[in-house]
Amino acid sequence: MAGDSFRNRKNGFQTMDGNKMTPAGMSTGKIIGIVALIIVVLIGVFGSTYQIREQEQAVLITLGKAQPVTNPGLHFKIPLIQKVKKVNTTIQGFSIGYNMDSNTTNEAESLMITSDYNFVNVDFFVEYRFGDPVKAVYASKNPEEILRNISQSCIRSVIGSYPVDEVLTTGKNEIQAAIKEMIMQDLEKQDIGVQLVNITIQDSEPPTAEVLEAFKAVETAKQGKETALNNANKYRNEQLPLAQAQADGVIKDAEANKTQRINEATAQVARFNAMYEEYIKNPTITRERMFYEAMEEILPDLKVIIESPNGDIETIYPIESFSGSGN
Repeated sequence: MAGDSFRNRKNGFQTMDGNKMTPAGMSTGKIIGIVALIIVVLIGVFGSTYQIREQEQAVLITLGKAQPVTNPGLHFKIPLIQKVKKVNTTIQGFSIGYNMDSNTTNEAESLMITSDYNFVNVDFFVEYRFGDPVKAVYASKNPEEILRNISQSCIRSVIGSYPVDEVLTTGKNEIQAAIKEMIMQDLEKQDIGVQLVNITIQDSEPPTAEVLEAFKAVETAKQGKETALNNANKYRNEQLPLAQAQADGVIKDAEANKTQRINEATAQVARFNAMYEEYIKNPTITRERMFYEAMEEILPDLKVIIESPNGDIETIYPIESFSGSGN
């Protein structure tokens, strides 16, 4: 009996219905139940909340029905009934035509043909973001891959409509805008919850070194042309104000000369009219005065000798006495 009592205390004992009892008097089934209850409680506590960061959105799935959750912060859900899938809403991107990790060219993507049947290597970088989290999760299995395929198709279509010279030099901005517009139209038709932010040409060059050098020479010549045009425009902009100022000066001088001549002519006319009025009153005296004034102006030092009518007396008078200037 003593030995049995010792074994019962050490290993526990069985009840009448066969359940094994612990030393504290608890059965194994009760322990399992308690553990299961604790697990359920933990699941309920930790599985009923989820966190959305600032640059995330979530899709709350309730028995197969999806609902977007866009507000950042702590949210609650029903454990084991509701599921949450998070979507990154930051601007993301991928390259076309080159590998960003190894910085090597991928000719399968970059090699294209232009409208004038020339080959050219063009590299692009595509930036996008998820605008609709529900469509991003359910509309397609891999929305980024769909965007990549659409981008490659649009790029080849647009590049194929431009000559090689514009692809390599002057038409890059126009080409980028055309490709972006075409991609956005295709994404609207696909409706996969992806928004195109931007697409840019990273590099464009001919596929061979010889052709590359030729196009570089063309580009250098065009840049030289632009520089010469800019210098010419600069010189024109500098000279035009100077020439305009000189022209304004000539015009002002002419206007001043014109005014002076008009004033002089007006004064002469007034003087002539005054003399004419005097002449009408005293013709003889006026003629003599005009004669003496003219002689005084022509020969200021001339002396006039006047003989009396009977020829007996001769008197010498300076000419000033007749004109009145000597008084």
